[in-house]
Amino acid sequence: MPFSHTPPKPWQSGYTKSNPSSPSATPIPINPMPTTDRYAVFGHPIGHSQSPRIHRLFAEQTGQSLSYTAEDVTPDIFEPSAKAFFQTGGRGLNCTVPLKEWAFRLADTLSGRAQRSKAVNTLALRDNGMIFGENTDGVGLVRDLTNNLGLDLTGQRILILGAGGATRGILEPLLQLQPAQLTIANRTAEKAAQLAAEFSDLGSIIGGGFASLSGDRYNLILNATSASLSGELPDLPPAILAKDGVCYDLAYGKQPTAFVRWGLEQGSRLSVDGMGMLVEQAAEAFYLWRGIRPDTAPIIAELKIGHN
Repeated sequence: MPFSHTPPKPWQSGYTKSNPSSPSATPIPINPMPTTDRYAVFGHPIGHSQSPRIHRLFAEQTGQSLSYTAEDVTPDIFEPSAKAFFQTGGRGLNCTVPLKEWAFRLADTLSGRAQRSKAVNTLALRDNGMIFGENTDGVGLVRDLTNNLGLDLTGQRILILGAGGATRGILEPLLQLQPAQLTIANRTAEKAAQLAAEFSDLGSIIGGGFASLSGDRYNLILNATSASLSGELPDLPPAILAKDGVCYDLAYGKQPTAFVRWGLEQGSRLSVDGMGMLVEQAAEAFYLWRGIRPDTAPIIAELKIGHN
């Protein structure tokens, strides 16, 4: 089967939590539904987004009728823009940089992983007018790493560069794979250490500055900063990548990112960008909204044809 119907949506499964950060718990007044369900991605900047194309391909594959647009929305207008979208027939939103923390605060109820990460990349309007918040980034990354790339991360040493919202969203799913150790490195060492402490109950995790990495070697290095899109890289120690190690940039671009190029220069077995993660997290959002899970493999293949 190219796609499959799946169990009830998260808010039907009893694991949602109310959100004390939400500005109010007042249901969204819903206007009559348009004939085609509306979805969108909010972010700033947003012109490079592949999300409309991905969700159009998902809809064609699964026989769903919907529209999906990309909207340039800055943090200062996010809340009124999101509420207006839902009030005028919108059914779901994806929220990308720099809006994930604002989306977290807007949601009335949250999944367990969104509550833990304090970041939301997917909003869904429930039938009662309340907004449900989810974070699909981590599960999207893990599916790309394990299902698509065939990596077994159990007992491996993982390094994440950056301690921002992108890292928050992927820590829990990565730690559930039981790596030997997960290290967060950040320009501000204290921020990395604090983030590691928040997730220390889930596994072996530490945080610190880039200088503290000297002498260590890692099987998988994940770049969770946006720096490589502008050609910048952290000052990493030499020989930090283990033999047959893998480099993965959560960001993606029309050309290989600076981090992907760095990984190739280090002799990595594999050095790739986050296009697969983008498609996998989108598939999780699509399932949340539509109750049907698309087959991601042909979508990833199609995107990579024009991407390389």
